[in-house]
Amino acid sequence: MTENPDPHVVADGLLPTPFTAAEIRDALRGGATIRIRTDAPDSTVAERINRFSDGDEDGATLTSHPAGDPGAAGAKRVTWRELQAHAAFPAERTTVGSDTIEHPLGRLECRRYDVRDDDGDTVFWFALAYPGMPVRYETTDETGTTRTTVLAITRG
Repeated sequence: MTENPDPHVVADGLLPTPFTAAEIRDALRGGATIRIRTDAPDSTVAERINRFSDGDEDGATLTSHPAGDPGAAGAKRVTWRELQAHAAFPAERTTVGSDTIEHPLGRLECRRYDVRDDDGDTVFWFALAYPGMPVRYETTDETGTTRTTVLAITRG
């Protein structure tokens, strides 16, 4: 693999990510709480909470639990580069564009990634105003479409 000077590219054959590790660090280093809702094809709804704390130059502690059950929380150390790499998609199976969506966080300008694979398709919307995870993603397979939406982001 050749070293790529573009901080949006994590490896050869992968498209540039919507945010660099430094942009994610700058957005989450001071802490953040993210509330996420997942709607499954069988009408099951689940919500979870992700919390970033103890941020430093390299990463942060990510604690995640089902909403309403903080006792089920699991915590792990993540690096900003690892979080960036979650949005690194294969160039040969992905198209990228711009999209504006109506969302619980408001009207959002997004970078949209449509990813195709043998098991189905996934669409990710990354809001330019919220470096980090996608604010919405939908996976469609033989069972239907699962939609995951960020409901709220609280910084600090």
